[in-house]
Amino acid sequence: MKIGKEYLYEDLKRLILIMELDPDQDLDEVALSERYSLSRTPVRDVLRRLAGEGYLDIRENKGARVAPMNYTTLRNFFLVAPMIYAAIARLAVQNFRKEQLAELKECQELFRAASSEANVSGMVLENNRFHEIMGEMSGNEYLRPSLNRLLIDHARIGNTFYRPQNGDMMQRLKTAVEHHDGFIRAIESRDEQAVVDLVFDHWELSRENMEMYIAPQAMEPNAFVMAEQNCCGKNHEI
Repeated sequence: MKIGKEYLYEDLKRLILIMELDPDQDLDEVALSERYSLSRTPVRDVLRRLAGEGYLDIRENKGARVAPMNYTTLRNFFLVAPMIYAAIARLAVQNFRKEQLAELKECQELFRAASSEANVSGMVLENNRFHEIMGEMSGNEYLRPSLNRLLIDHARIGNTFYRPQNGDMMQRLKTAVEHHDGFIRAIESRDEQAVVDLVFDHWELSRENMEMYIAPQAMEPNAFVMAEQNCCGKNHEI
């Protein structure tokens, strides 16, 4: 069991991803010190680390706050996410190690179980970890920070669409699980084209879910689709 600074680090990440801490929410160093039985110095170290990874913003003379989600951040998310995901997936096929593939399969079973139990927090966290592992498989120090920043907002948005409200959404969750299985098969067989095609299918599913529940009309989500096509090409070439 992780204790001290490492526990604070992991717990704050978890609380941000499952939206127990809201975007823009201020964090109180004194309250965190008391809650986690740490002095102010290790708390500040953790907050700086999380800020460096995109979970928090630290403002001079104002302290730390949870990274915001606003028009600008969501617009940028929609524009670049499919390109980053596709590049990561292609590199994962090229560079994965057997132990990483085993970890991906184990994570998928946890995601499958959370989906069958309609465990929203479990689905959010295991889906996030699934795609983090794919980032680790890529072995690319330039793309991974971008991927991890995207996954923060993807997870936070996911808290909305992982709450099944009708049969159509249940089918979408089932499709998401099937896509994960497909990623594993494509990576294991080192099929780059299959994994990239699947990225775009998976992204389209996610994009539709996001638009259904959180995208304001002013964002004109169809414009994002056109931007994706223009950036990525009709043949999904990266």
